Amino acid sequence: MSKWEKKFGKYAISNLTLILIMCYVAGYILTWLAPTIMAYLTLDAYAILHGQVWRLVTWLIAPPSSFGIFTIIMLYFYWSLGTQLERVWGVWRYNVYIFTGILLTIVGSFVTMGIYYLLFPEIDPLSAAVLFRWGALFFSTYYVNMSIFLAYAFTFPENQILLMFVIPVKVKWIGIIYGVMLVIDMISSISMGLWFRVAAIGASLLNFLIFFLRTRSHMHLNPKQIKRRAEFRQDIRRNPRVTKHKCAVCGQTDQDDPDLEFRFCSKCNGNYEYCQNHLFTHVHVK
Repeated sequence: MSKWEKKFGKYAISNLTLILIMCYVAGYILTWLAPTIMAYLTLDAYAILHGQVWRLVTWLIAPPSSFGIFTIIMLYFYWSLGTQLERVWGVWRYNVYIFTGILLTIVGSFVTMGIYYLLFPEIDPLSAAVLFRWGALFFSTYYVNMSIFLAYAFTFPENQILLMFVIPVKVKWIGIIYGVMLVIDMISSISMGLWFRVAAIGASLLNFLIFFLRTRSHMHLNPKQIKRRAEFRQDIRRNPRVTKHKCAVCGQTDQDDPDLEFRFCSKCNGNYEYCQNHLFTHVHVK
């Protein structure tokens, strides 16, 4: 992740959550102005393979529900969560998480189409067009946004939110409950043969599992670590030639990458310091 960030980090999009919310706003406006147009913008894999390639992008503006006061509250809630994650993870890692969820959702729509053709190989083109147009309604950014909540619960498990604006609850418990509900919903959808819904939920969960299984060693940043990182960046700006940390394996320093985390190993015989990429993989010095 760090190596990719050095090469492609400059292309990362800041305030990505706000951009997703603006896509929702555009979708609601289009729904009000021309309700039938949304049928030509959804993630319909069958239509995409028949020339409507714009659907690979336009499904991002498809709103998952009708507009109301609850929608405004939820959009503000997800904007708050996404903004905090972007500040803590960094713009690059947050971009990777969101776009991986989007890519997996697109892949899931095509995989679902393949499953239905395997189950019903005799289906005629007209019935297939109707079926996949209906199934495309399950593929929206709803589950992508819900994966933001799972990520927030994983990163800030002890934070509290007000359930129903009154009851203080630690976010980790809500995250666990929601994760269990997703798994149950996925199992019930499999039993009913709703493969479109299975793929949409599975893409969200798979994105969460892949990203955190590969990056869990440096994603747990508490408020003290965030403050230390901010103070460190200020020190670097004041005296950019000072190097305070250096990895004993790869030789990278905090001057090479200000976002790189360094730790001393308690199992090594001596004051050996390692970057986040080699803290758990180096050979202990005895």
